[in-house]
Amino acid sequence: MTGSRSTLTMFALGTLFLSSDAFVPQAWTSRGDSACLSMSKNSDRARMERELEKAMGDDWRLFRAKLVAQEQAEELRTKGNKKSHNNNSHANKESNKKQPATTAADTTSAAEKNHVPVEDESLDKQGQLGDLFGAAISSIFGGNDKKSMLRGNGVGIPQTEDQDLLYQDPFVSAAELPIHMKPKSLSNINSHRWAHPIPHIEQGCILVANEKLCGVFHQTVVLIVDHHEKSGTTGVVINRPLSGDLNKIATEQETNLDLSLKLAFHDAPVSYGGPVLTEEFAVLHGFGQVDGSKKLAPGVFIGGSEELMNEVRINRFDPSKALFIKGHAAWVPGQLEREIQKGVWYTCSASSDFILRYAGAPLTPEDDPNDLWSDVLKCMGGEFEDIARQHSGRGDHRMMP
Repeated sequence: MTGSRSTLTMFALGTLFLSSDAFVPQAWTSRGDSACLSMSKNSDRARMERELEKAMGDDWRLFRAKLVAQEQAEELRTKGNKKSHNNNSHANKESNKKQPATTAADTTSAAEKNHVPVEDESLDKQGQLGDLFGAAISSIFGGNDKKSMLRGNGVGIPQTEDQDLLYQDPFVSAAELPIHMKPKSLSNINSHRWAHPIPHIEQGCILVANEKLCGVFHQTVVLIVDHHEKSGTTGVVINRPLSGDLNKIATEQETNLDLSLKLAFHDAPVSYGGPVLTEEFAVLHGFGQVDGSKKLAPGVFIGGSEELMNEVRINRFDPSKALFIKGHAAWVPGQLEREIQKGVWYTCSASSDFILRYAGAPLTPEDDPNDLWSDVLKCMGGEFEDIARQHSGRGDHRMMP
């Protein structure tokens, strides 16, 4: 999508990517056969499952984010240690250069002064080894407390720091020691605000536009809805809010939105989702996996507008927490991978609150409510944070076609 050719290709191939119910008119998904209906879940159960998931913290992506943060912290520590070691080595070399060189005569004189018979020299070496061995044993088994060691305390037990063990077991072997070690605590991250790069495309991940990408995808954040090797990829832009609510957009522009949905969600926010099938809408929300919807990630769902409409009518769902996305983006098989290899997109995993930024998700004091692209890059850290600081400023609100 680096030019008009890619955009035209997306328009021409848009109809190939309607496998997801999220982009099929709701009338089609709600009139399935009895087998499909029997497998669907009502909104009560969907809401209960979502609340349980939230209460239990059942988000595998958050666990992965903590692992990534832990790896990054350890990498920084390793780099710091290497830098410190290199500095010390350099200092030692400089110190050695300043010391006067020892002459052969001095060496000979010292050897003559300290000359000992062969037998005495052998005994002296054995004594030195014994001292070294004793020092090693002493350091392992609790300092210089020889009496404690001779009483058998700590002898024959693999030694680690006490705080590293779950409990002391005198019969544990070296091979079993890892089982008894306390698990390392993972890095603490803000569950509402996290993002990190990933090396692959997965459903529910996001694409962050390269800072050099121009056109309608300039500084966009795209949520991946479907990704298959044979059928291609679909996604929706989630950071291009349109001026006006659903009632205004659906009235002024050509759309296929059902009148009942327009009335129920008249003040719901609307976002530009991409250049393919711009007359169609998909609804992004965090309510739960209701009939006709699809779960993209923990706490993130797309589709199911009719069930949500029923929830709105009985005052169990706030319309402002449903983002209606107009149009979508699409790639033929292999196209998105090529674009990522060329650096068009940064692939990453992000928190549900980032994904639902314009669907009523709560904000934190660190968030910029008008620049999701910048917020995600800053959370990714490193070079991505530098990119955000250098190129942010325009924000998410743009004039869209």
